[in-house]
Amino acid sequence: MDAQNLDWIKVGHVNDLPEGRVKTVTARTTSICLSHFDGQWAAMDNHCPHQRGPLGEGSIEKGVDGKCWIRCPWHGWDFDPLTGKPPGGHEDSGQELYPLKVENGEIFVGLEPEPEHERTVTDVMAETMVNWGVKRIFGMVGHSNLGLADAIRLQVNKGKLGYVGIRHEGAAAFAASAYGKLTGKPAGCLTIAGPGATNLVTGLWDAKVDRAPVLALTGQVQTQVFGPGAFQDIDLKSAFEAVARFSQPVLTSSNHAELMTLALKTAIVEQDVSHLIFPDDVQTLPSDQKASGPQGRVGGSTVVPAREDLQRAAQMIGDAKRPVIIMGYGAINARDKVIALAEHLGAPIMTTFKGKGLIPDNHPNAAGVLGRSGTPIASWLMNEADLILALGSSFANHTGIAPYKPIIQVDYERMQLGKFHPVTLPVWGEIGAFCDAVHPIVEKSAHAAHQLTELFERWHMWREEKETRLSEDQGHGIHAAAVFKALTELCPEDAIIPVDVGNNTYSFGRYFEPRGQRILMSGYLGSIGFSLPAALGAWCATQDFEEYSGRKVISISGDGGFGQYAMEFTTAVKYGMNITHILLNNSELGKISKEQRSGEWPVWETSLTNPSFAAFARLCGGHGHRVTEAAELHAAIAEAIAHDGPSLVEIVTDADLV
Repeated sequence: MDAQNLDWIKVGHVNDLPEGRVKTVTARTTSICLSHFDGQWAAMDNHCPHQRGPLGEGSIEKGVDGKCWIRCPWHGWDFDPLTGKPPGGHEDSGQELYPLKVENGEIFVGLEPEPEHERTVTDVMAETMVNWGVKRIFGMVGHSNLGLADAIRLQVNKGKLGYVGIRHEGAAAFAASAYGKLTGKPAGCLTIAGPGATNLVTGLWDAKVDRAPVLALTGQVQTQVFGPGAFQDIDLKSAFEAVARFSQPVLTSSNHAELMTLALKTAIVEQDVSHLIFPDDVQTLPSDQKASGPQGRVGGSTVVPAREDLQRAAQMIGDAKRPVIIMGYGAINARDKVIALAEHLGAPIMTTFKGKGLIPDNHPNAAGVLGRSGTPIASWLMNEADLILALGSSFANHTGIAPYKPIIQVDYERMQLGKFHPVTLPVWGEIGAFCDAVHPIVEKSAHAAHQLTELFERWHMWREEKETRLSEDQGHGIHAAAVFKALTELCPEDAIIPVDVGNNTYSFGRYFEPRGQRILMSGYLGSIGFSLPAALGAWCATQDFEEYSGRKVISISGDGGFGQYAMEFTTAVKYGMNITHILLNNSELGKISKEQRSGEWPVWETSLTNPSFAAFARLCGGHGHRVTEAAELHAAIAEAIAHDGPSLVEIVTDADLV
């Protein structure tokens, strides 16, 4: 090496390393074993030629010959501490030495000027991701995804991708799922092989059953050790077969741009999970392949209902005296058209729990949520109805739709029509297309009941009932009704609200009155622990898309749910996420206790031992406030919402007052 053409990079100070020791240092990205022996210094390749063990984590030890050697910490291979040569008779030629100099007590290592980056397989695939509109990756960098991670890093540095390093891979999948539910766009989640990959599965199932597009990117062991049971080698394709609509390994012979294109097209078109497996050795292979994109790959998606179905639907609606509309989550992109149809008919709109918030509760046609987590308003109106128009609802068992009523069901997924029981009129088509077509040809019956007047009266009755519940106090904590009354009054109308699973969910469904907020939940999977990781994903959407910019993210959970991914609060702190978390702490798995009592089981193993979650939030670097009296709620929640950054309000609640 010509010393004049080298880049001299500082790697430490002479006081950093005592005589007779070694340590690992990094010059640019080069890993170096720095040794200090016999008053001299040396810098050599840090990787043992056996299995790339880190020599800098080893030690200088006296051998049987009385000579001192650097001993590899993995398998005991020896090297001269100053020359890098092995003992005589060994087949390897020893470690590469790097030029070293000491100036004013500082140690410098000389490296050749950094070469221009050589484009790799994963560069091609990362560029293709960007071309398809992927804006965010949640993940954890590790030993079997380093090449892929570097390709992502390059796109991040160019401002084309955002990356969030999480604390647990399960949180990455939930964050990506929530991001997909909110935006309809896929986010990626990055993990290593083996346990990192398997940790994704719950969050990916959440995305799958709620029809959220997600791209899972998992590292894998080197192709040469596939199958025999190498460290962290599991059959990832088989492991992901059930949850991923598309799951393929990235091989040397793959068309890499096309493989990423197929994965993303599947995720976007099918609104499902795609999964790519990246063997360690394939990630860094050079490639001059051109990146791909969506041009000419995706057509329109509108499915217009059949004319005869529309005519029959219009006739049934026009003949009904008490028609009601049930708006499910599947109608999310057509909610304005559904509301316009309801206004035209004078019909109440009740939502499924998954659809909560699709119509504001202060709208004259709004009847609240139907089912177990709903209001008595919706239940009463459904019982009195003579026709149910179900738009984008799956009829899941928690929904509470009466199967014995005349039902028109509209859904763009044909398999959802009459899925659990026959309906009077199944209509295949987009909800928006149905509303556009039926609105001009249907008229409200001349004999129709004045349901909106009844609806107003029912809301008055329910709100009075909620007020009476505020005075209930058993001395064990605050009533959930008081929590959600305060949140109803304080929550910005454009807020995004991820909700967890548990008693907090039921109380939220009953007592919180949405005014336009967007609500995210683990719908069909019903996974506890969803809300805080979902808040990470929602906040990222506010950074990535103009339509969500500036919107406050307010997540809600119980103590059981928060405990699942509590350390992700530090992730929110790290990235300065403007998230407020409302935590209802009843020191138990209250929903499970309730189910045990209802099923006439003994209440067993549902109690929880908790720290002060507010203190925890402060220790993590965020805002934390603990509330023990209802009178404190308003001020504490207002302060947390106003806080610019991660905040948490811990509210001591009574598990029986839900």
